[in-house]
Amino acid sequence: MGRLFGTDGVRGLANVDLTAELALGLSVAAAHVLGDAGAFEGHRPVAVVGRDPRASGEFLEAAVIAGLASCGVDVLKVGVLPTPAVAYLTDVLDADLGVMLSASHNPMPDNGIKFLARGGQKIDDAVEDAIEAEYERFEGHAWARPTGEAVGRVRSHEEGFEQYLQHLLSVLPNRLDGLKVVIDGAHGAAAKVSPEVFRRAGAEVLHTIGDDPTGLNINDGIGSTHLAPLRAAVLEHGADLGIAHDGDADRCLAVDAEGNEIDGDQILAVLACAMRESGTLTKNTVVATVMSNLGFKLAMEREGIDLVQTAVGDRYVLESMKEHGYNLGGEQSGHVIFLDHATTGDGTLTGLMLAARVAATKQSLKDLAGVMTCLPQVLINVKGVDKARASTDETLRRAVAAAEAELGSAGRVLLRPSGTEPLVRVMVEAADIEQVHAVAERLAEVVRTALPL
Repeated sequence: MGRLFGTDGVRGLANVDLTAELALGLSVAAAHVLGDAGAFEGHRPVAVVGRDPRASGEFLEAAVIAGLASCGVDVLKVGVLPTPAVAYLTDVLDADLGVMLSASHNPMPDNGIKFLARGGQKIDDAVEDAIEAEYERFEGHAWARPTGEAVGRVRSHEEGFEQYLQHLLSVLPNRLDGLKVVIDGAHGAAAKVSPEVFRRAGAEVLHTIGDDPTGLNINDGIGSTHLAPLRAAVLEHGADLGIAHDGDADRCLAVDAEGNEIDGDQILAVLACAMRESGTLTKNTVVATVMSNLGFKLAMEREGIDLVQTAVGDRYVLESMKEHGYNLGGEQSGHVIFLDHATTGDGTLTGLMLAARVAATKQSLKDLAGVMTCLPQVLINVKGVDKARASTDETLRRAVAAAEAELGSAGRVLLRPSGTEPLVRVMVEAADIEQVHAVAERLAEVVRTALPL
């Protein structure tokens, strides 16, 4: 079998790829791996389990809880909450393990399992590998099970909602009084949390969309991957800004008062400048991925803020931040990590911080986001090619070098093999959109001819 764990836990079509049996087995394996590593030494282990509103989350949650309790792990069931809330509660409740059931921005039929270590941190690749190996070793075989009072106990922790809200409010630099907002909860994990915390922070929530999760409508034409409904609502209600989350609310994108989309790069630029101004930006550095718009890099240079770039994926952003002591990082997709206040991307916190900057400066979101100019960017997925040779083929290397010379310092070329499909992504950026299209199409054709399967 292929590796179960991807870049963000185990995901797949619920009840086909991700079954109750798999969820139970992985939970048992996780308990064994952590127990064997000494993580439960000297105390009864405790796990926090949360989920987004997907219908499949109901039976997967039951399977995870059954697996953990059968291993002697006490379970605190926090119900439907954002991924960053489960991470926060894992930390503050001093739990040994956190489990989040969500497929983030994926369609409703999908679901996923994400394990969190003590402190609400993402578990390391090595621990994931150990859990997978343990699952395969024990699948279908007997193992020593606790009995009697040694089995795990399960209880609901309904206080988690309020604890998370109070945490968000406690880290805001200023209130949002006078600000008019629209919130899109994607019919997901932030559908109740986000509007409530914005109201308590002083904002006038003029309208909410994506706030009625049925278990079947998460991310359905709504949320951070479908901004048209939010744009229309902001314009209809005359809001100062709109905030959109994805299914598990670890992302945030925004819309300004004129209906313009504000992506993750622009949000990160606004927040980096705010933290630089307040003296809270550690080492005067922000972390982003190589997929960030070139305009972001140029803006940070102009603002005197250092930029560290990583491979694509919020886990790589987080790794760099933790390794070097940076406290702000993110992705174009809207994952923004405030390492002083969260252990993972937090879409609700990001929206609050962005709104706080608008409220504090009395500037419009459009004006604040104007700190960077998004350069035209074209991305072409070239399918059916040998992606393994993308970094070694000499013909392709020469074509990229020629394209970079043509674009000069005001442009950029990035070729990246997909991590999951037989394709190569060709990305080109520059100020001239016609030039960008021409260069991207030319490079895509070179990829097709130079890397046949």
